[in-house]
Amino acid sequence: MISDSVNRKSQIPAVVLLSGGLDSYTAAAIAKADGFQLYALTVRYGQRHVREIEAARNVASALGVERHIELDVDLSAFGGSALTGDIPVPKDRAISSTDIPPTYVPARNTVFLALALGWAEVLGAGDIFIGVNALDYSGYPDCRPEYIAAFERLASLATATGVQGGSFRIHAPLQMLSKADIIRKGQAMKLDYGLTHSCYDPAPDGRPCGHCDSCQLRAAGFAEAGVADPLVGR
Repeated sequence: MISDSVNRKSQIPAVVLLSGGLDSYTAAAIAKADGFQLYALTVRYGQRHVREIEAARNVASALGVERHIELDVDLSAFGGSALTGDIPVPKDRAISSTDIPPTYVPARNTVFLALALGWAEVLGAGDIFIGVNALDYSGYPDCRPEYIAAFERLASLATATGVQGGSFRIHAPLQMLSKADIIRKGQAMKLDYGLTHSCYDPAPDGRPCGHCDSCQLRAAGFAEAGVADPLVGR
């Protein structure tokens, strides 16, 4: 857990999207280290890997967030993804940096950011943090830098705050970091990655499958960083 004494003087509110995964934990921890007061938003969107909701609660507790909202927006009603429908989760495949994978959930980050934007406007918060990454695996169109920039522009056009001269900043501090670099940054902040969950298709008891894209990326990141994954062997 990062220290409460780091850059606490300003305590500016920020909404952080918290999935329970390694990346969102690190992004939220960076926000806290930068002096923001955290308001965490976790979306139950009908995903098959609901173990991540429990992980998000654990991460929120470790970060000492001001408030943690779990919101139900069931995207499984639409389907169209291996995470929300009957499409199989790919296993043991060569991970491409260009192909859009079956685990892409249509418009998910747009939905999530829109919800975060609504809460941010109510809070009077001009900052939103999201743990997207486009370097390790850029097959997701809603993880690209140009998407984040476009949503930031939308936020100013679509809100009373923006019309009245205010602004919003969408922070994506991990966007151009490798998974190993993200893990190294988390290690420097003394984050407990044993609290997180990354697997797209966990066993009924929550254990990661070790074979989906997310498990492979996580394993490769820890290996490259020269750090043991605290979830391995549990």
